[in-house]
Amino acid sequence: MPSPVVHHVYLLPGFFGFVHFGKVVYFSHVREFLEGRLSELGLPAEIHFIRVSPTASLRARATEVVDYVRATAPTDGGPIHFIGHSTGGLDARLVTTPGASLDGREVEPYAQRVRSVVTVATPHLGTPLASFFATLLGQKILRLLSLGTITVLRQGRWPLSILMRIGAAFARIGAPDSRTTALLDHLADDLLDRIPRGERDRVTDFVRAVSFDQALIPQLAPETMDVVNTSAQDRAGVRYGCVVARARPPRVTGYLAAGISPGAQAMYALYAWLHRQVAASRSRIRPNLTEAQRTAIAAGLGALPTPADSDGIVPTLSQVWGDVIHAARGDHLDVIGHFDDPRHVPPHRDWITTQSGFDRAQFEALWTAVAAYVVAS
Repeated sequence: MPSPVVHHVYLLPGFFGFVHFGKVVYFSHVREFLEGRLSELGLPAEIHFIRVSPTASLRARATEVVDYVRATAPTDGGPIHFIGHSTGGLDARLVTTPGASLDGREVEPYAQRVRSVVTVATPHLGTPLASFFATLLGQKILRLLSLGTITVLRQGRWPLSILMRIGAAFARIGAPDSRTTALLDHLADDLLDRIPRGERDRVTDFVRAVSFDQALIPQLAPETMDVVNTSAQDRAGVRYGCVVARARPPRVTGYLAAGISPGAQAMYALYAWLHRQVAASRSRIRPNLTEAQRTAIAAGLGALPTPADSDGIVPTLSQVWGDVIHAARGDHLDVIGHFDDPRHVPPHRDWITTQSGFDRAQFEALWTAVAAYVVAS
């Protein structure tokens, strides 16, 4: 009896691009759940993590994806599926674009085997945060957020002393000066010093890559993505589906729900600030939704999102591409398992406080829908 054909499922990380640092694994909860659900649905699958340069250009990241696929999916292998979180979804779209030219790589033998591309909280129409992160002040904040994300996913929380100083730094954002940028650098260095020595070199290399190769950032601006979308065309025979996310907009009630903890208050204030930056250019994100997309989004979110709605990083309406597989009420990293649930084994760690209420049940519903979409492709 012949062996069943094994499908190769590739998980592509987003903007920060790390795969793992010690015990911190970007897709750990996704892989654990997805493996079990695909098996239950009868799909023999091998799941791969792909490491890409965190903020290198879309072309460079897509080239790294092709190199990894070539090394792990032999030419006589089974079907390929891409699941990309955030900018990882753009990498997948570029790899599957007919006739894609990626630094001389032979793409077609692998692109022709792709059955599905699932994008999760991906900025298909760009995000206004990209324009801010391209500034000197934005680069300082990006470095701090990179280290903070790694820290909170390792320890379960930001260090309280740093959170309080972050609050002071963000209070000065409206009138940035040399003292503000120096304070942000000091906070980032403090976070790096708290990482165990055995992991520090890898984290330092990661942050250095974020600092010195930022070709991706201007490419994610809405104006640039408009150009990208004219060339990154869908491939015939590939199913394109998306997961869209909308975090609860910041409100006074959110601060009340955060309680009296100074740390929770500071984290909610950081989220409120990020949400305002994303909403600042709301008129630039206006996709032409199909009736099927409208129905699926409204069913998941209760109503269609406005141009000001986002997951804290990417406008919700920017995340729509192809079939809407699932619409989640959560933030940018909730959807890949980084929400607050310390009782689960292994525990879920929340990267930022948004008071969106995303939980394990919603996580399982989301990834059950993704698994079903992959199996049906």
